Amino acid sequence: MVATIRDARPGDLSEWMPLWQGYCEFYGVEIEPQITMATWARILDPMCELTCRVAEVGGNMVGFAHHHTHLTTWDTRPVAYLEDLFVSPTARGLRVGQALLDDLLALGRQKGWASVYWITAEDNETARRLYDHYTKRDQFVRYAITL
Repeated sequence: MVATIRDARPGDLSEWMPLWQGYCEFYGVEIEPQITMATWARILDPMCELTCRVAEVGGNMVGFAHHHTHLTTWDTRPVAYLEDLFVSPTARGLRVGQALLDDLLALGRQKGWASVYWITAEDNETARRLYDHYTKRDQFVRYAITL
């Protein structure tokens, strides 16, 4: 089955929420409910850079790609950061992750982005196999300080 990819819509919350919870469980994090709802509100806000593309198979939402664009000092065009990519365990093996990435790259070409980039956990071998299909990891090491 081929996945259909589209922008998230206001009525999608009830299907997006279990996917979001599955994503958080996968990474072993608990996100406060008010943060989850603020994230959903940002996704729907046309003035916010955070957007969500959802994948549907057979009329059911089975995955999402959250991304946002930002300026960079290395190009005059914006770049896109793929913040979260998740596919329901029931839809894995159906190339939904590939469809979401292909969609994001096509969107970037259409909108004139300089690049799309993302990070993943070192031990996320399944995702890394998919990502290695597109490009090899770069030389950068991530640092983060919680404030």
